[in-house]
Amino acid sequence: MARVVGGPAGVSEAARLLAQGSLVALPTETVYGLAARALDPQACAAIFEVKERPLTDPLIVHLPDLSWLALITEAGSLATRLAEAFWPGPLTLVLPKKNDVPDIVTAGESTVAVRISAGPLMQAVLKELGEPVAAPSANRFGRISPTEAAHVVEELGDRIPLILNGGPCLHGIESTILLVREETIRILRQGPVTRQHLEPFASITEDGPAVAAPGTMKSHYAPRTPMALASDFPAIPSGPRCGLLAWASPGDGFASVERLSATLNLREAAATLYAAMRRLDALKLDAIVAELPPPEGLGLAIRERLIKACAAT
Repeated sequence: MARVVGGPAGVSEAARLLAQGSLVALPTETVYGLAARALDPQACAAIFEVKERPLTDPLIVHLPDLSWLALITEAGSLATRLAEAFWPGPLTLVLPKKNDVPDIVTAGESTVAVRISAGPLMQAVLKELGEPVAAPSANRFGRISPTEAAHVVEELGDRIPLILNGGPCLHGIESTILLVREETIRILRQGPVTRQHLEPFASITEDGPAVAAPGTMKSHYAPRTPMALASDFPAIPSGPRCGLLAWASPGDGFASVERLSATLNLREAAATLYAAMRRLDALKLDAIVAELPPPEGLGLAIRERLIKACAAT
């Protein structure tokens, strides 16, 4: 069973295990990640094995600092400006890769997804390790992303040696992912860095041909309990075996109600989303009904996660 540790001793142990080719779960400011040395193809292969993740789904590479951007990608002026503005932070850039990046990390694509996390423990581990790590969410593929160390124990505790405990994650949903081409930005996955944040930098599009990028499959983030959107029903179904992931409804008639934010605050809703889904899932109900927040700001990212979660159940 994985050891759950924190503090400086945990950071040093995590860096030591990573250097030896092992996997370690690390907290970021978004969700907990399952990390391996990014330039070690065998270590990265273990990520896919442990998560039961298809090899067609690329990994995000977390950089120790901005100097690594030019070492593993072909970053143009727009990508550099975005990195300087939003890193460390919850923004991932998909850029042309250099040859040192293993094909298993990129699913054989010519691009690689990179970011610098603002999570203090992730930063501390990377500083001690001195090289990038690949780190998708620390859960079994397609399931609810972990935002606390206890969630990682539930998902992977019997499959990895160490979980570095940094408490609950700040943002609670995964990073925004952008495909950057010359002076154009394409949003591949909604996240904490919103369209409004990005508009001053370049022209933005959400349309285009399919791109292999982390977290962009049509179904993802799913509980084991069947889940459906409230918007798919003329009236929200309730009952003694049905739970509600609520935005604004009072929740009358449901066996259990998890409210994303009592004050309808989108930032709070994002931070509590996955933990609330896990609590409903643990009740072993017959169904979960999810209400969508408004399609604005962080609401777009929350809606995206809920739609994918319903598609997967």
